[in-house]
Amino acid sequence: MKTQRKQRGIVAAALCAALTLGLAGGVQAQQASEVTGGTTTDDSSAGNTNGGGLPQIQQQGDVSFVSGGVGLDESKALQHAQSQWPLSLRFTGPGSEFLADVHVRIVDAHNSEVLNTSSRGPYMLVRLRPGRYTVHASYKDREQSKAVTVQAKGSAKSAFYWNTN
Repeated sequence: MKTQRKQRGIVAAALCAALTLGLAGGVQAQQASEVTGGTTTDDSSAGNTNGGGLPQIQQQGDVSFVSGGVGLDESKALQHAQSQWPLSLRFTGPGSEFLADVHVRIVDAHNSEVLNTSSRGPYMLVRLRPGRYTVHASYKDREQSKAVTVQAKGSAKSAFYWNTN
């Protein structure tokens, strides 16, 4: 009985040590890559610091954004988080078909580009300063532009629809 407890303790200690080394290695790798908030090639929400199925938050200049929503958990997490972000964008096609790989470019009132990226799914949440912006969204060489006003409090929403038939 004592031998089994001792063996379990040794196994537990070895497991803790392995996990600690793995986590430390992951932190070192992230620091070495100098990427804040994930990478554009990271397609999963697993292991991120956001929790709840929310994809990794990306950073471009002083603008934070997150996009995705292809899977059910990620879609629900993004929908739930919309009220906490100043701008919420949705990209759909015929029959409310979710679209991904939508090129998004946001310019401010002075026509200065503040964001230039592609969406990983039908939802994109963007943290912008209060002001007036124009969102340019392109899907399969078809561009749409919409003006949005981001208030100091609350969340602006804009939906883009493409008839892909």
